[in-house]
Amino acid sequence: MTVQDTLTNQERLAELDLGQLRQLVGLVEYDGERDPFPVTGWDAVVWSVGNATQASVFFQAVFGMELVAYSGPTTGNRDHHAYVLRSGAARFVLKGGVDPDSELLDHHRRHGDGVVDIALEVPDVDKCIDHARASGATVLVEPHDLTDEHGTVRLAAIATYGETRHTLVDRSRYTGPYLPGYVARSGGWVKPAGEPKRLFQALDHVVGNVELGRMDEWVGFYNRVMGFTNMAEFVGDDIATEYSALMSKVVANGNHRVKFPLNEPAVAKKRSQIDEYLDFYRSPGVQHLALATNDILTTVDVLRAKGVEFLDTPETYYTDPALRARIGEVRVPIEELASRGILVDRDEDGYLLQIFTKPIGDRPTVFFELIERHGSLGFGKGNFQALFEAIEREQAKRGNF
Repeated sequence: MTVQDTLTNQERLAELDLGQLRQLVGLVEYDGERDPFPVTGWDAVVWSVGNATQASVFFQAVFGMELVAYSGPTTGNRDHHAYVLRSGAARFVLKGGVDPDSELLDHHRRHGDGVVDIALEVPDVDKCIDHARASGATVLVEPHDLTDEHGTVRLAAIATYGETRHTLVDRSRYTGPYLPGYVARSGGWVKPAGEPKRLFQALDHVVGNVELGRMDEWVGFYNRVMGFTNMAEFVGDDIATEYSALMSKVVANGNHRVKFPLNEPAVAKKRSQIDEYLDFYRSPGVQHLALATNDILTTVDVLRAKGVEFLDTPETYYTDPALRARIGEVRVPIEELASRGILVDRDEDGYLLQIFTKPIGDRPTVFFELIERHGSLGFGKGNFQALFEAIEREQAKRGNF
């Protein structure tokens, strides 16, 4: 079951609270009591950016997110600005260094804008950390409490690929806007008349890029340390052209609300998109975030009108008779998808619609995927060839191919 299967009306979906939205994403049969590392769902995606103040305005004005909390010099945090934004169940935290000695500035110098933390909601931080430590994980932050007038949050953190971490969060005893140290804050951005209340409702999956030969190691990490299971595997000719290739495996937590595809480059004639990412990010890291929407046509139209650039899809993709035979009936005419460059794929469970932005920052690293699911639990395998060729064309334009 997905958000898209359960609700077809965006305004009705917009009225659901955070807990309800989380319950709608990725429901499967699952016994959390037997899970040694139970994960309830996504908590937040934490970014390091060059200018958090401007990035906050960008995500509000362009992606329609709502500013809900803030930490910075005026709240006693002299190190950095931090803006917390929400769109449905998805939460982004944008951090930018203020103190010249802030570690955030060092991180940004190395990597540019990118994700530093994929925070996960867990019911028992200590249980998870005990299992992670026993399984060989690096514990970056020991379990501890943060408390203010809104209650108590328990936190800890473990290391994963590159300089990415997972902060584990139990906020079951907390009613504040985000964490102790943050204050409620609303943005000054007024949504234009006629624009949907939300352009996306949830985080679908987060994709990580790792070095050649390290993918299986990190798949094993998620299996062993966090109890994730393997969902899918794409190797060989699944994601390849004449010139470049990559390999990918997908791991998911017990209830399948949290999904991590992991990519590594494959040996080929030229440098792949993963090679380019690793060169410019200077380490493994988050390549893209998939944002779930139940009206991808409207979302794409709004974003494109605001200047967001998407990868181009050749007309031959839509005129290929094999495509129409493979996908069958979908909720919108192929012509509507073609006019926007939206890809479509079908598997045994249903179909999905998806489209990818170009990199959103100065470096050719992190980007977004928009995805609308209608039963399908896959990742658009039938679109891999078209997508990979589109990315190769962009690499060639940048001279990185």
